[in-house]
Amino acid sequence: MRQVEWWMLRVATGLVLPMPLLLLYALAPAEIVMTAVAILFVIHCVLCRHWNWLWQGWVLVAALLWGDIVLCAGLADGARGVLHAAGFSRYFVFVAALQAWVLPCAAVRRVLARAYGLVALWLVAGCWQQYLCGRNFMGYGRWADGALLGPLWAPRAGHALVMTALPGLFPYLITLSGRAGGYGRLKAAALLLGLVLTMVLVAQRMPLLHMLAAMGVVGLLVPRLRAGMLAVGVLGAGGIALSPLLAPQAYDKLVVNLVTHLHDFADSPYGMLFIRAGVMIARHPWSGLGFDGFRHACPDPAYFHGLPGLGVAEGPHGGAVGCNLHPHNFYLLMGTMGGLPAMGLFAALAVCLLVPMWRGLVGAHDPCRLMLAITAALVLWPVQSTSSLLTQPTAGWMFMAIGWGLAAAPVASQLQFMRGRD
Repeated sequence: MRQVEWWMLRVATGLVLPMPLLLLYALAPAEIVMTAVAILFVIHCVLCRHWNWLWQGWVLVAALLWGDIVLCAGLADGARGVLHAAGFSRYFVFVAALQAWVLPCAAVRRVLARAYGLVALWLVAGCWQQYLCGRNFMGYGRWADGALLGPLWAPRAGHALVMTALPGLFPYLITLSGRAGGYGRLKAAALLLGLVLTMVLVAQRMPLLHMLAAMGVVGLLVPRLRAGMLAVGVLGAGGIALSPLLAPQAYDKLVVNLVTHLHDFADSPYGMLFIRAGVMIARHPWSGLGFDGFRHACPDPAYFHGLPGLGVAEGPHGGAVGCNLHPHNFYLLMGTMGGLPAMGLFAALAVCLLVPMWRGLVGAHDPCRLMLAITAALVLWPVQSTSSLLTQPTAGWMFMAIGWGLAAAPVASQLQFMRGRD
């Protein structure tokens, strides 16, 4: 029995460690890895009778959320909807596997942090190579909207860089700032400036805001970096001011396009998605439209109107033009799948996940744990535009960060699954 468990743990660990690279270049294998690790964890729990992780608050709320989504999917699409929604539970089991089985060992977490750091450096190098040469190593130029692809074939470099740099590079920069006095802080600030300028060149708004928000939180919680963070922010703003000359496509995307969208939000792509999802939730407040209901219902003319209760009207270019595969927000996605109960449960789940990560964090002197908590807070922040958490790579980046953050929190040691592994 112990030999089987030992091999299962080694296999699961070997599957998890390459995840940052898989989430760049092999999305289907990344999905298979998440499912396989979840299955192996369930087998482990059966063999070793390790079930105390089930009594965590976040697990109970996740079970309620999953049950609500399955019920609503059954009401909307019958057995087919139930079958599709049932698989959603694999993500929560994967998070539990990371927290309680694969990543409680500090040595494994350090290896994973190095893997994330290397992938972040690879992304930075790829972005600058494409900016300087016009095309990346695969021969792709910028995306149609001006975004840099980096070493990828689609505009995903910005989000991937945030999700890898925060847990993979920022802990090193925080540690560096405390080792060599003023020189260490200066070097850390210079490296942070390089990251910010890279994000400006990538020209993806939400990833840039995530990076700046993370830097702001780090500056508040790590006093020795405050001056450096302020200087980086000022220089980063200068970089944006100079972008019309140095990177006009990035300026158009980050500034011109943003101002246009804010000026006429209801007629912007994100505004139309917000309105459409809001109308769907208002029409089906208790049961939603079933699993992935937004995609199927979006072209229905029944939802082609505004939200009078909020004083928001349908834009002049609405209708089917305002449709997409998902509403670009996790909470609206939950609402369209399971109504207001699903939205409330997802919000409760976010709180239950973040509380153990942040408990006792101030003064803990653990930069990796700090950055994981910040990363989880950023991805779960309700007011933002996101990709769908039902697809890769968004699901992989999100649930990897959450499971890793929980494993680094004190609650992981309290579960007492693998005693003596460290």
